[in-house]
Amino acid sequence: MNPKQLMKQVQQMQEQMQQRMAELRVEGSAGGGMVKATMNGSKELLGVVIDKEAVDPNDVEMLQDLVVAAVNEASRKVDEEMQGQIGAMTGGMKIPGLF
Repeated sequence: MNPKQLMKQVQQMQEQMQQRMAELRVEGSAGGGMVKATMNGSKELLGVVIDKEAVDPNDVEMLQDLVVAAVNEASRKVDEEMQGQIGAMTGGMKIPGLF
């Protein structure tokens, strides 16, 4: 395969991946769904929803832990989704430094 053609394909794959990342939305939750965090494929936090029952003025630390857990779960889901999409685009072939 021509190196120029290969580079062009790599650039196209990167552009497709960036588009998918911009469109991707995932949700992580904690505390049985009492706290939900929504994140995009660039791992930007888009929103947090907190159920009233999760708000206890006497236990702020628990709420803080639930928010952290929900955000971390959303971040993990972004990673999993992006790895799946990269695998689908490259046919499972590992290309170092591609993404």
